[in-house]
Parts: sequence; structure tokens; C-alpha cells
Amino acid sequence: MDQARALDQEPRRSPLHGLPVGVKDIIDTVDMPTEYGSPIYSGYRPQWDAACVAALRKAGAIIMGKTVTVEFAMRHPNKTRNPLNPAHTPGGSSSGSAAAVADGMAPLALGTQTGGSVLRPTAFCGVVGLKPSFNVINRAGVKPNSESLDTVGLIARNVPDAALMFTTLIGQSVVDFSEQLPTLRIGFWRTPQWPSADKATGEAFSQALPRLAKAGAHIEEVDLPAAFNEMYAVHSSISDYEVVRALEYERMHFADQISATLMKKIRQAEKCDFDRYVEAQRHAAQCRLMLNDVFLDHDILLVPSAAGEAPLGLQSTGDSTFNRIWTALHVPAITVPVFKGHSGLPIGAQLVAPYGSDRKLLLCADWIHKVLT
Repeated sequence: MDQARALDQEPRRSPLHGLPVGVKDIIDTVDMPTEYGSPIYSGYRPQWDAACVAALRKAGAIIMGKTVTVEFAMRHPNKTRNPLNPAHTPGGSSSGSAAAVADGMAPLALGTQTGGSVLRPTAFCGVVGLKPSFNVINRAGVKPNSESLDTVGLIARNVPDAALMFTTLIGQSVVDFSEQLPTLRIGFWRTPQWPSADKATGEAFSQALPRLAKAGAHIEEVDLPAAFNEMYAVHSSISDYEVVRALEYERMHFADQISATLMKKIRQAEKCDFDRYVEAQRHAAQCRLMLNDVFLDHDILLVPSAAGEAPLGLQSTGDSTFNRIWTALHVPAITVPVFKGHSGLPIGAQLVAPYGSDRKLLLCADWIHKVLT
């Protein structure tokens, strides 16, 4: 409140002036502990802010507090529950950020994504999650997991709020959501993971497509080239090789303080050798080029955000099956909460656009959100 009152006396620095923001505890903050979801770093105080936090402070935002992350932004669940039903997972690894926004604790929050750590928890908690184009938000001061994949993501109650934070962080003008979009060309891709989607998700998309067409969009079901079927495995190889090396110090000195869940993942990840890693990087680069051709005929791709609503129980944060490919392809993706599952919890729609088309993605997402809700 002292910070807010002080900012009230200043000229308005940016559209974020005076707005409170939650920061995922994988991101360094100079004035409060950053523990990375691990007992290894209990009480740790960085000597500087992460670049994205510094940018928010410069813009006049108030860093309201740190939000819970799963251990090193990976798999081992932490203490956060889903605010819509505490018996269900909030997702991960940006669990605290998604839950804080969904519960009204803060209107905005920072998360990170290496697999599906922004898009999945926001789908489970019924808020908007934006994974921007790779590297457009600087990652200095973010605990590395996989440097070829890690992306700073944004969480908000609605698309315009997410756009406000995004454009401020990258130095662009505010998005004008009154802008009239031309006929939106939407490619609906079931993805190779479609069999893992639950019945409610299939029903939701079956009902959504004709509604979007009726509202004026051009809908076409697409099937991407066979090379994209390998991208899930490609993501795993890149992530495995890099995460083993990112946690070398912690494994060497504090192995007894790493969870059994994470140690199991690390042992599996060690099987990925250099040759497999290089081949995975080559395959990902080829698919990024091929994806440009897909977007010649479609403004965005529409896919599920998750297999269904937030699973019951807190032993797992859910499956990132439907998110990993887009993280590895470096393109912007956004989750908008537009459906409900059979238990009444949210099911998200995930929209994907070409690299660098983040503003257009936000405009399309807002339109789709309005049509489907």
C-alpha cells in the first residue's frame, strides 16, 4: 500500500502504473526471497531483479508477492490448490500464478513455460495464459530449466489485460481491441495427441466450430505434415538434455534435497545423449520452417489446451501433451477459458499463431473468447 500511495503521487509511467502483479517464484526478486520451489534455496535472497521484474517496476507496476511454483518449475507438485475446487490440481508449474489470478488475489501474474507450464494451469483455473513468441521477453534472472524452450509467460483475467502487460513489457503501443478483424481463417488441428482428450473436450470443440463459423470465421480442419507427429518426442529430447545440465550444481551438492519425483525424471533424462539432442534440434528447426507454410492459409490454429478439465487430486499437475509442441516450435500460444467439463470446471481453447504475431494472436483470442462465452 505504501508503494501504491507513492505511485499515486507520480505521473503515470505506463498503462501498468499502480497495478499489482504476482511473480512466479522461479523468477528473481531483489526485495523478497526466491526459492525456486526447492528446500535447497530456502530463504535465498537474490541481489537483483530478473529483467522482466525490473521492466515491470520501471513501468510502475507493484510487485505484490511471489507465487508458488513446483520444484524448479518441473513436475513435483507444491502446496497450491485449484481455487475453483480445492480437491483438484491447479496445474503446473505456474500453479501459484494461475491460482492467484483466478482467485482475485492479483489481476496479473508472471509465469514461465518449458512444456505447458503457463497454458495448462490457466486452462485448469479458468483464466487467460499467454506464452509469447520465444525470447521476446528477456529471461535474465529466471532460473534456467531448458534454454532452448524456457519462455516467460503472462497470466490475466482476460485477453485485454494480458495484452496490456505484454505490450508494456516489449515496448509496444496498447492493442486496440475495437479494431475490426478481417474474416478470421482458423485451422482446427486435432494433433496426434487427440486420442488422449476426454469426451467433454471433444464435445466442446464439436460445438464450438459451427459457432465460430456462424460468427463469420472460416473454419478448416487441417492435418499438419507427418514431421510434426515427432515434435512431442523432439521436445522431450531437447528438454531432457538441457535440464540435466541446468541442475548440475544442485545434483552435485544437494541431491538429498531433490524430490524423488524430480530425481526419477533426471535419471530418465540422462539417457538422452548429444547426438539425439542435436537431431532433435535439427528436426525442430525444420518444423519451424514448415509451419510458416501452414500459416500461409490460416491466421491461427485452434487446438485443445489440455486433455480435459483439472484432474481430481493433488498428486500430479496434469499432462502438458497439448502444449509441448508449440513451446518447441517457439510460436506464440494463448489459452482462453471458453468451455466447461462434466464436473463444471473450465476447459481451455488454445490458439497458436506464427512467430512474432503475438498482437494478432491477442486480437483473435479476444474475438474467439467473446464468441464462445
